[in-house]
Amino acid sequence: MKPAPFTYSRPADWGAAVALLQSGARPVAGGQSIGPMLNLRVVQPDAVADLRHLPGFGGVALSGGLCRIGAGTTHAAIEDDAVPGRLGEILAGVARRIAYRPVRNRGTIGGSLAHADPAADWVAVLPAFRGSAVALGPGGERRIALADFVMGLMETALRPDEVLRAIELPTLPAETRWGHWKFCRKPGEFSKATACVLAVPGEVPRAVLAALDEAPLVISDASALLAAPEAEAARIANAVPGLSPWRAALARTALKRAAAMVLETA
Repeated sequence: MKPAPFTYSRPADWGAAVALLQSGARPVAGGQSIGPMLNLRVVQPDAVADLRHLPGFGGVALSGGLCRIGAGTTHAAIEDDAVPGRLGEILAGVARRIAYRPVRNRGTIGGSLAHADPAADWVAVLPAFRGSAVALGPGGERRIALADFVMGLMETALRPDEVLRAIELPTLPAETRWGHWKFCRKPGEFSKATACVLAVPGEVPRAVLAALDEAPLVISDASALLAAPEAEAARIANAVPGLSPWRAALARTALKRAAAMVLETA
């Protein structure tokens, strides 16, 4: 199929990009999500604004214990160690399991997060970190806790006149332990259950259960999960409303395996 007619714009700077959003344009970066949606006419915007060339949209910068990742940074760049240190090791491990390399070459971390497909990898992983999504609108930058960013099925905390400009994550000590497990019936497919557990020395461990057809479930204190993975994973999965028996079983398994990965490195 072919998309419905639309106007293509390439804003000269961030101010022009925000102005285009205010006029109703749809932002686009790698195009790995919006491209198929345009072709299938699931979305039919009057205009799209191409953000790929804007300064700071891609790339990584460190400052004061924070790592700022431009929303336009590709999965492939993260896979190839664009992010330094222990944080980079964790993110690279996630990135290399996203779809296939041609998709990772164009798909972006910000595009995935802002698209808010419940089964997407960054939607499932980023809420585990005590970081922020940096939104840009007419009033300047606004920070949104990553745990609160995805609000539902393809629904985020972004306002209509805002664009996701960057993700800010705290740098991590080398001793940080991490577990991440997702179930896909074949490589490159969207997950049917994803869980991750993050244990930073001196902090309460956190966990996320995702691919639930709704916003990810953020477990702000995963101490019980690490203490009794079998029982706690069952309790958490059974408390998620609307899960079919097989989805609940996958959710339990995802949580148990992510917790086991952390415990194995203790």
